[in-house]
Amino acid sequence: MIAQSGMALSRSSGGASILDLHSGSVSHGKEFVNIYKFAEKKGAPLPFTEQDFEVYRVVKNKVLALISHEFSVPPKHLHLTHPTFFSEITDHEARTVHDRYWHVHVDKETYGSFHYTSLVYLSDYGLDFNGGRLIFVSRAGNSTVEPKKGRASGSENPHHVEKVVRGVRYALTVSFSCDPAKAIEDPHVRP
Repeated sequence: MIAQSGMALSRSSGGASILDLHSGSVSHGKEFVNIYKFAEKKGAPLPFTEQDFEVYRVVKNKVLALISHEFSVPPKHLHLTHPTFFSEITDHEARTVHDRYWHVHVDKETYGSFHYTSLVYLSDYGLDFNGGRLIFVSRAGNSTVEPKKGRASGSENPHHVEKVVRGVRYALTVSFSCDPAKAIEDPHVRP
């Protein structure tokens, strides 16, 4: 799996690590480094292949089609935007503000480029981890989404993630903008 390969090279010292294939940003202790430069500096081979990036593109295109269908937005108006990243959340104690993932937020406010956000679960609730559920917050009551591999959930409303209390929760956040100026290219193997 791409996330596990990348985070085997570098991860957070706290409970939440991210890997952004586009920018190369990866959690490293209490900060972030560029995984492509970090691998080169360590003399390590890049943990990704062109086949990994092709799998990523296929998943991204399926998510785009799902969002297009669900929200009646023509695909040509949906542009992959940043940040789009893999996350690894554990029950380890938070060491930095970036490890505190459980606060209520709205993606569009946190990341101005987001119009549509999807969260693709890469591990299963109750099997691979406990906690870590996505909770949408409203005056009428909270709605909880239990993570399951392949399940995607758009997030336009206030929400947060429960603290993971056991195991490891992997997910892929794939975000789209309707503004072509916010578009990013698909990642590729770097020379």
